Amino acid sequence: MAKSLNRAQLIGNLTRDPELRYTPNGTAVCSFSVATNRNWTTDTGEKKDEAEFHRIVAWNKLAEICSQFLVKGRKVYVEGRLVTRSWNAQDGTSRNTTEIVISDMILLDSRRTEEEKMEPEGEEKGGEDKKSAHPDPASSEKGKSKAKKEKDESPKTPGKSSDEEIAPDDIPF
Repeated sequence: MAKSLNRAQLIGNLTRDPELRYTPNGTAVCSFSVATNRNWTTDTGEKKDEAEFHRIVAWNKLAEICSQFLVKGRKVYVEGRLVTRSWNAQDGTSRNTTEIVISDMILLDSRRTEEEKMEPEGEEKGGEDKKSAHPDPASSEKGKSKAKKEKDESPKTPGKSSDEEIAPDDIPF
């Protein structure tokens, strides 16, 4: 018997925040959209751009991870299979859609990039201005480790490592 393959791989940016829902039996399902761009030059030398929008669906634990870490604008790699669904709309018309049900997701940008995007325009990046954008010292990685050290009042034993919290940015996926 001949094998077949149904695989889709995309690298793009989220066009909206993920929407997490649960089925009646408690299974998590997360849906979001990813935009991919294509640039080319015509025979006449004219540059063209085209955007394609893809509906993405994640299930179970991956759905919960997507809803926790993904936000509009983040660059992401997704891999999965194409699924076409059909249904009858409330007005009686027949509808269908093609989605990518993902089995893998990798964040391609850092959370730091997102924090820099959220800084008000006209503010210098770096120096004292950057500190004023984050008044809470626990909001930066240095602040988190400093706050952790201040919390831990027990003396350090040489040669033993301290228990530190794991930040979401440290998760390698």
